[in-house]
Amino acid sequence: MDKIYVLDTNVLLHDPLAIYAFAEHKVVIPMTVLEELDIIKDRRDKDVSREARLAINMIDRIVGDASPKKLLEGVPIPRAADQSDEVDNSGKGMLAIYPDQQITHTDNIPFLNTSQAHANDNRIINVGLSLQATHPKSSVCLVTKDINMRLKAKGSGLKRVEDYRKDKVLDDVDLLNKGYVQVEGHFWDHIENVQTENHGQHTVHKIAKTELPTLYLNMFITDADSFVGFVVNIDQEFVYLLDVNRQSLMHQQFWGIQPRNLEQAMAFYLLRHENTDMMVMTGPAGSGKTLLALAYALHVTMEEKRYNKIIVARSTTPLAEDIGFLPGTEEEKMAPWLAAFDDNLEVLHGNDEHSMSSIEYVKQKANIQFKSLNFMRGRSFNNALIIVDEAQGLTQFQLKSIVTRVGENSKIIVLGNLAQIDNKYITPLTSGLTYLVEKAKTFKYASVMHVNGIERSRLAEFAEENL
Repeated sequence: MDKIYVLDTNVLLHDPLAIYAFAEHKVVIPMTVLEELDIIKDRRDKDVSREARLAINMIDRIVGDASPKKLLEGVPIPRAADQSDEVDNSGKGMLAIYPDQQITHTDNIPFLNTSQAHANDNRIINVGLSLQATHPKSSVCLVTKDINMRLKAKGSGLKRVEDYRKDKVLDDVDLLNKGYVQVEGHFWDHIENVQTENHGQHTVHKIAKTELPTLYLNMFITDADSFVGFVVNIDQEFVYLLDVNRQSLMHQQFWGIQPRNLEQAMAFYLLRHENTDMMVMTGPAGSGKTLLALAYALHVTMEEKRYNKIIVARSTTPLAEDIGFLPGTEEEKMAPWLAAFDDNLEVLHGNDEHSMSSIEYVKQKANIQFKSLNFMRGRSFNNALIIVDEAQGLTQFQLKSIVTRVGENSKIIVLGNLAQIDNKYITPLTSGLTYLVEKAKTFKYASVMHVNGIERSRLAEFAEENL
């Protein structure tokens, strides 16, 4: 059975290249979707407007100089640039524009009325209903990230309604890579064969991959006793574990702070790891993600002189439009959203004799720059340590466009808490942070750590777990 996919506007904003995900089938873009993209492309919200323009340009490239008649029937969707050579959808997938303004009421099709409050959503649903009635031998599916729109479409008689799934890399967020594996009991009770080698002060255990199948590079494995192993290499047959002393882990220090639990200690170790270009830290509010990242940033910038500047960035969504109306420079405009970093600077320097002077001195000496992610597009950052905060509300497309800004001799630290997503179209499974964690786990120059344990107060721990 032929498949016809009707795409909602939010799908193209979420992933401007979404059409290529359906390239084996017929993709229909309602005229209402083009009208919405046209309005959104001029918004002050730079993130959303940019994605709207990208989606429009992508549709234009596929359509080319097709005639109006051909556009209604469908034009071939070319193979996407990021598809493997083994996948060839040329000649199979089709893209059509549907003039939904021409839909007229008929008794045998249960069209929704186009009331002013819900006109656009209802028109898009009506496209699906019309195609379902006029193409009885095809499977017609409306794809939207709007939950209520999916419910309305099903209630109106549309047989197939789906969320956009290409951005889902996991079926359950509990399966997300944490950066470490904890085994029950004593680690060595689970291992049958091991070869141990000494390299100066370091001890490396060579263990068959069949005994440790779920490990990746730059991951830890711990037990209930005192063993901590760090994956330094994986080949066709073996996993190579560096034996890490737990006491040494717990006594690490950055900018006057030490880890309070094992997860923080492992995060310290990964931050210090020389061969890492990117680190992703996830975890609940109050687990110390921002404090660890900032302490490390100050250490490597002011003491080790490895970077020329610290760039602290986060998205201002959903209040992005408001930033333009705030007074002052970009840094002053960003102050309400980046107050957490000022709070952590106070933690690091609150005991100084003149704490406010110390904080201002550190900001200037370390060249700390506060940026909105909405204005980082097209830039390249060299000799910089970049900290991206609150990444859980970003899409995979947005995070990709940020990570690609990292230039020579730079490192990026991405922070986020999947329990605090404030984007109505993003869930923990479709968050760009989840996507980045899963994709980065196989990259040898990246590391991941889920920092657990609430270190703010017993009240904060209670609230995170019970409220």
